[in-house]
This record gives sequence, structure tokens and C-alpha cells, in this order.
Amino acid sequence: MSYVFDLDDVAYLRSPEGAEALAAVARLPLTASSRLDDTARARRVAGQRFAAATLETASLRRRAETKLDSAGDWLFTDEGLQQATPTAVARHRARRLTGRDVHDVTCSIGADLREIAVVARRCVGSDLDPVRLSMARHNLGGVPLARADALLPTTVATTVLADPGRRDGGGRRRWRPEDLRPPLDELIETYAGRDLVVKCAPGLDFDAVPHAEIELVSLSGQVREASLWFGGLATSGVRRRATVLGADASAWTITDAEPDECPVREVGQWLLDPDGAIVRAGLVRHYAARHGLGQLDSRIAYLTGDEPPAGVRAFRVVDHGRYTEKYLRTLLRRHAVGRLEILVRGLDVDPDALRRRLKLNGSAEATVILTRVGDTPTAYLCHAERT
Repeated sequence: MSYVFDLDDVAYLRSPEGAEALAAVARLPLTASSRLDDTARARRVAGQRFAAATLETASLRRRAETKLDSAGDWLFTDEGLQQATPTAVARHRARRLTGRDVHDVTCSIGADLREIAVVARRCVGSDLDPVRLSMARHNLGGVPLARADALLPTTVATTVLADPGRRDGGGRRRWRPEDLRPPLDELIETYAGRDLVVKCAPGLDFDAVPHAEIELVSLSGQVREASLWFGGLATSGVRRRATVLGADASAWTITDAEPDECPVREVGQWLLDPDGAIVRAGLVRHYAARHGLGQLDSRIAYLTGDEPPAGVRAFRVVDHGRYTEKYLRTLLRRHAVGRLEILVRGLDVDPDALRRRLKLNGSAEATVILTRVGDTPTAYLCHAERT
């Protein structure tokens, strides 16, 4: 269970004494095996009262290194760091708010607001949680902050950013707008007539979201977040958008305003598994049309063609046939495959369990794509390449 910070903890961590203790604890291993020694050392430098808060902060800062840029001296709660937007994603969203007056009504520890402050004409943040708000004051320097309920507006004529939490979904993979805290309809009603962007998880049921441009964003191949753009922030004629951000700071986007005519065709020289943001946004056919590709099956997201787009991971088809485990074993022996990536879509196959049963024994490396074409389970043996 993660440590629960209070305001006294934050005050200590923001003090010169706290900063000195954090610097000392940051040099410790902070591993499971070193926990007892780390705790003893933290108690010597921070005292019994603040040792746990100091240890937790040092650990959270290490975790934040892969998510947030230039946040080495920030303060976090565990939940605040989990919910914080990766810097590249926050920066992308902030660009659409350039030159505006912006109010982040759920600012938490300040990850979004830091990027907004760079591009906005003016900005302000608020949150109900006094601990996170105190951490945000430390993290953001001179950005104006206030304690306020997101459903009780404290500014006028500003563009609003909201990042609602989620109620317990009972294990559901798909979230409903009413599962958000505060619920999406209450946010929309509260800020009626104002330009509003709502940050949410990519698992939201977007078919239930009214009158918004829905943007799915991936970073380095992983779907990270969705943004719901309302009012003047929404792009005219666009309901769905997918944005793909690369680790190299590259970015491109596709929307449902583009053509979506693509054929269902026999497998070509290449197979493609579109980026997850494209799939989640329902823009597979639009992506295929843009790049002259076809679908193996109209209900499956795998695409095929004879020339893949540049800059993607694509799969050069070596062999294929009707999938059974016996056929796949024969195929892998024929090509001396000993290291195998297994991708599955449209079939009830556990890749890890299948790999164990295959008992691979060879020197070659390959990818097998298992999918359904019509009613036929099909295996495609491929070599993965960066185009």
C-alpha cells in the first residue's frame, strides 16, 4: 500500500531540511532487498516522523524519470504520479490551447498545467485535494493555484481542462461517461458555453460521448490517453482523431474526415498491425485508404499490401495457411524458427501458452500472426522489419 502524505509531510519536503534529506535518500538503492537498510538511513537523516514520506518521495521521483521531463525535484503522491500525463502527451495537448486563458480545474500535482503555462496567454489551476495542491505549488513555481471544486466554477471566460477520476468499474474494461468523477454530463453542463477539453482513459465508451471531437493519443506505440474536445476547441467535421507520437518527438494524425474506402483483399507481401490509437479510434479503414492498403477481413484490424508506409514496424509475409497447431509446428520446423513473436487478433489463443506447447527448436527468428479471415483461422509467418 502506498504512503499517504499529509500537509506536514509536504511542508517538510519543501523545506531546506527536507531537500537535504531527500538528496541523501536519493543516493540509496531503494530496492526491495535494501528496504530495511534504506529505512534505517532515512530515519537518521529525516527523523522518525518524516522518514516514510522521504523514502516514498525518492522512490516516486525515480519512477517519474521515464514519464515526466525535468521533474527531478517534484513532489508526488503515488496516485498523482500514476494519473499524471506523460510530458510528450501533455505537451501535444497544450499546443491546441496556445494563446488562450486556461483553467485546469483538476490540476493535481501539475503535470498538464506545467505544459499549458508555456503556451497559454494566462493559466490557473485548482484542485480539491489540499495535499496535491500544495505539491503543485512546489512543482509549478509561480502558476496561480486555488483550492476549488471542479463543478463550482471559479473563473469566467476561460478555456477549461478537466481530468476526472473514475469510480470503481467492477472489473469492466470499458468505462461509461457516468463512471467518471465528476460525471462527464455534469462537467459539460457546468461549463456549458465554455470551450472544454476533458482528459480521460482510452477505455471510455466513446459511442456514449455527445458532441465532441474524440482524440486517441499513443506514445512510442502505447495508447496513453484520450482527449474530448468540446465547443470551439473541436475541429469542424471531425468526430474521431488518432494522434501517434514517437519517442523521437515525431507526430502525425489522422481523422474520420479523410476517405475510408479500402478493399478486402488477399494477403500481399506485407502485413501491418496499425497503431493502437488508430484501432481504438475506429480509423483503421481511413489509415488503409491513406496508404493504399487493404483489409484481410472487414472485421479485423490487420492490413495488407505490397508496399508498407515508411517509418512503421511491418511484417514481410514468408508463408501462410489455415491455422492449426499441427500446421504451425510444421511451418516453424520448415523455417527453423527458434524465437517466435506471436500476435493474435480475432482468435481465442493465449500466445504464451501456445509458445510453451510449440517447444521451439531452431536458429531463426520470426513473427506469426494468427487471425481469422472470414470463418477460417489463418497463420501468417513473417519477418518483422522497420520500414
